[in-house]
Amino acid sequence: MISDDRPLGTSQGSMGRPFKILVVDDSALQRRILRVMLTKRGYQVSEAECGATALRMCAADSPDIILSDWMMPGMDGIEFCRAFRQMSADRYGYFILLTSRSEKGAVAEGLNCGADDFLTKPVNIEELESRLLAGERILQMQEQLRENNSRLCSALSELKGLYEAQEQELTEARQLQQSLVPERFKDFGVGQIALMLRPSGHVGGDLVGFVPSGPEQVLMYAIDVSGHGISSALMTARLAAYLSPGHLGSNVAFEKTSEGYRPCAPHIAVARLNERLLKEICTDHYATMVLAHMDLRTGALSLCQAGHPHPIVLRANGQTEFLGEGGMPVGLISGAEYETVDTTLAPGDRLWILSDGISESEDTTGVMLGEQETSTILGDLADHGPRAALDALMWHLADRTGTEDFEDDISAILWHVSGSQSGQNPIEEEPIPAVGQ
Repeated sequence: MISDDRPLGTSQGSMGRPFKILVVDDSALQRRILRVMLTKRGYQVSEAECGATALRMCAADSPDIILSDWMMPGMDGIEFCRAFRQMSADRYGYFILLTSRSEKGAVAEGLNCGADDFLTKPVNIEELESRLLAGERILQMQEQLRENNSRLCSALSELKGLYEAQEQELTEARQLQQSLVPERFKDFGVGQIALMLRPSGHVGGDLVGFVPSGPEQVLMYAIDVSGHGISSALMTARLAAYLSPGHLGSNVAFEKTSEGYRPCAPHIAVARLNERLLKEICTDHYATMVLAHMDLRTGALSLCQAGHPHPIVLRANGQTEFLGEGGMPVGLISGAEYETVDTTLAPGDRLWILSDGISESEDTTGVMLGEQETSTILGDLADHGPRAALDALMWHLADRTGTEDFEDDISAILWHVSGSQSGQNPIEEEPIPAVGQ
């Protein structure tokens, strides 16, 4: 007897109706007997006297289970099963062949044409109930899979919409972040400045910029906020506001005098920024930076290094100097002390301020570039104009790492003192094409 204590045919699942069974047999008596037995057990039963009629009925309303005789005139059960499986349907139909044939070859033939089960004639009611119960379980699982797939498709569609919206927002955020550096190159006559800002993702935590302070002075800054992504980018935007050239009265790097605003000592400005961050921004992020002040008349350079990689001076005679002693990042410790480093740049000299995304970039074997090899590359770019030198630097990095999708944000400032020992201004070269172009 059936171990399941529920009435057959009443297990509806998500279909919301009894299971539909189509009985296909050329014997009207056999069809009637099966119809009576199945109806009593809660099934919704329909009949067809041949395979052709059954196919038309299936096309109009696909049944859940088919009980089909094998031997029928015209289209037999095997041909009907094969044709039924070729029909397009939104759900699976469980197919049971009724046959008096029991040889293994016949069973294999039936399975190959798409039948799910066999039942020997004359039909034993207990055996029929067992086969139907197995079919119901298969159909229930198939229906659950359909529902799960439908929910999954809906969820994926929703996620796709959210992803596309987020992608659009991140693209706009990248454009906004890039607008924080509206001017990437400027010729001051006695010197040229070129900037590069390349986030590793849509947005990043690096920032570079400069603020002209009168006709004879320029302030330069490079910032690298810890971490990546949106939170780092938001902190970067806040730091940009603290160094904004729009209103020098709110710029932490300037102080008001009787003659107007003038840059304060770099270490004082960095200390102010450190306290401002700790007081006004509640975050686990911190930032490394270099703040530099250039006197265009004398070439005097004053800078403060706060945890950022050492600024590199390449002299016109090929000598390399690393400036600064390291320093404490800003936004970590209240009362941190900073130092100003002074030097003088002569015609032909260059100042490079680079983020650690350059010196810590790894080649295909995992070896970091390092500051010494970085300075060697910069020396090889001495004959390039400022903008071309930045493009060439990126080309070297992409060639060394084997990719243009860098793991860390990359930013750089290049200040070139116009003129050389021969008194000639350098020629600004065409940008170097990217790898693969």
